[in-house]
Amino acid sequence: MIEFGEEIVTAQLLSGNRRVLARVISKIENDDPSSDAILGVIASQIGSGYRIGITGPPGAGKSTLTSKLALSLSKMGHHVAILAVDPTSPFSGGALLGDRVRMNEIFTDPNIFIRSMATRGSLGGLAEKASEVSDVMEAAGFDRILIETVGVGQSELDVAKAADTTLVVLVPESGDSIQAMKAGLMEIADVFVMNKSDRPESEKAAESLRSTLGFRDHDETTWIPEVIPTSANSGKGIDEVLHQIERHRTFLSDRNLLESKRQRRHELWIREKIGRKLSERFWSVENETELKRLFFEKKNKYEIVSTLLNSE
Repeated sequence: MIEFGEEIVTAQLLSGNRRVLARVISKIENDDPSSDAILGVIASQIGSGYRIGITGPPGAGKSTLTSKLALSLSKMGHHVAILAVDPTSPFSGGALLGDRVRMNEIFTDPNIFIRSMATRGSLGGLAEKASEVSDVMEAAGFDRILIETVGVGQSELDVAKAADTTLVVLVPESGDSIQAMKAGLMEIADVFVMNKSDRPESEKAAESLRSTLGFRDHDETTWIPEVIPTSANSGKGIDEVLHQIERHRTFLSDRNLLESKRQRRHELWIREKIGRKLSERFWSVENETELKRLFFEKKNKYEIVSTLLNSE
């Protein structure tokens, strides 16, 4: 049962009530039983927003870049929601806001909504949660959703893949092509941003990355990411980044790729959601007890898996 009513939640979300939006996001984060019902009600209200993932190594200036992008989008008339995925405090269990303090200039913008989401020390379900939170943000009327991650681990890459367009932010010291390939960034980037481009070796790092991109298999129909030099602190290059995002959106739309990309994303979400639900259902008190009993009987791990699965 939803404590304040499915119809009321839907109406208030659609009207842009930010207090209700914040409450619904908290329910999603906390696995509140009512959150699935709420998401089901608003499902028909999503699909018109555009999601932009922003990832890259720590210290690359992602938060500053996100702030500048949001501000520019707001001035263009867009309603912007920022989902900032943060590491979890080992003491409070909440998000460590970190670079979020650098977003001060946009806190008072009426067209921008910011929400930090803690990883809670677990990789499991993070992309699932980010997708669901993005859904409610979209239902609340935000047509541009910026999903910023803390780094380039597998969890962060999964979150970035929940976006329609993914920006990979690098700096000259860490942004050469070899580092990008090691981090798995080459596969997910739709736009590379070489931030802090006023530093020495910036152009050399950008050219190295462009050269590596040129060796990828492609034809005239393949999207090849551009490498855009920026200096987020001064705002240099922000307009060009937005132009590249729009180019990629048009590229996907014109080739009917946007819908298929979103369908694949929904399929992955469904698989993850069902997998987590089945896991929760499987690990009943009885199976937890049986696991301990089998260990006590010195069964090996393969025998234990077979026994537990066959008991279902």
